[in-house]
This record gives sequence, C-alpha cells and structure tokens, in this order.
Amino acid sequence: MARLFSPQADTIARLVIIGVIMCPLLLWGLAHALSGSDYATGRNTALPQPVPFSHEHHVGEMGIQCQFCHASVETNAVAGAPSLHVCMTCHSQLWTGAPVLAPLREAAARNQPLAWRRVTRLPDYVYFDHHVHLANGIGCAECHGDVAHMPLTRQAMPMTMAWCVACHRDPGAHMRARDALTDTEWLAHNSDAEAQAYLRAYLIGDTRRLTDCSTCHR
Repeated sequence: MARLFSPQADTIARLVIIGVIMCPLLLWGLAHALSGSDYATGRNTALPQPVPFSHEHHVGEMGIQCQFCHASVETNAVAGAPSLHVCMTCHSQLWTGAPVLAPLREAAARNQPLAWRRVTRLPDYVYFDHHVHLANGIGCAECHGDVAHMPLTRQAMPMTMAWCVACHRDPGAHMRARDALTDTEWLAHNSDAEAQAYLRAYLIGDTRRLTDCSTCHR
C-alpha cells in the first residue's frame, strides 16, 4: 500500500504549527522593543537647528538661568523659546561677526523669529503644563536631563506614556527643593521618607488622580 505522507511529514507539520504560534509572538516582541527604542522615541537625538545653540556654553559655562530664555516656564503651560530680542541682548555686542550666528542676524534684520525645531516632543493629544510641574517640585532635569553638559540639545528621556505614568505614580521620588528646580546636574533619587517629606512640603495629599486619564488627555 502506497504511503500518503513521507516519513518527514510529521516533523514538518510540527514545525509549521510551532511557526504559526511563534511568529506572531516574535513579531509582537519586536514591535514592543522597537516602540521603546531610541529610534522610535527620539531619545538622544539632537535635531539640526537654525543656529547650533549650546546649552553647555550658555548654561554650564556662563551660568545663564533657564528662565532667561524660557521666560514663561514658571507661569504658563508652555516654557517658550527665546525671542530674537533675548538673543540679540547679548549678540548685538558679543560675537557680532561670527559666521555661525549669521542666521540670527539675518532673522533680526528681517524682524522674523528663528524657526527652532522642538527637541522634546509629545503627541498632540497629550497635555503637559510646565509651570504646574515646577510649582510642585519637579525640576527641569527630570525631563530634559543635564542640559548644562549638552553641546547640542538632545531629548534626554524617552517621553513615553509608561515613563510619564511611572513618575505620576510615585511623584515624591522625583521632587526636589525649590532652590534646586533649575539645577541640571541634580537628579532626584529620594528615599521613601524623603519622598513623603517633599509631598508634605508641596501640600500634595492624594496622588491617585495623577494617573487619571483626564490628567494628561483632555
């Protein structure tokens, strides 16, 4: 009697079944890994700018405070980018002929703002308020990293939903004193006792609403 299947048919069938099960799992794992990678989140990426502004020079070496350029960071949801007036306050007298600053001078001559590219981006459906975070003890470096040592500004954190929610679930661990809010070298590593002390100092009681969907999605 002739065989319908070869001796290898059973092995092939098993491999096909395993492949059908494993391939979706492998694809899901790959997609998950890619979604959290620097390539997908933009972390550690420095975007080309009209002028290669160096926080390392302006903040780290010259000691210029964040609020000098980001004037609305303590009062509004948006931190704000420096205006031409702010830039030219110094550069109308310093490095006036530097080729690297030519776009700045040309923009000032046309009275048109520079088209800065946003480095740290959130999706349009995410609401973020800078002044609320600062008023409640979350320093600049928690999201922006140590910009005082960045020759070119890059996105320091992944800015994913999981990353944000982790902070909202345990905000005390990331809080700091008011005089350290703009200290870019100071990253919070608070103990449980320190976290509770900061929550009391900033009059934050129930933190459960921080993870409500409406807190960030409005």
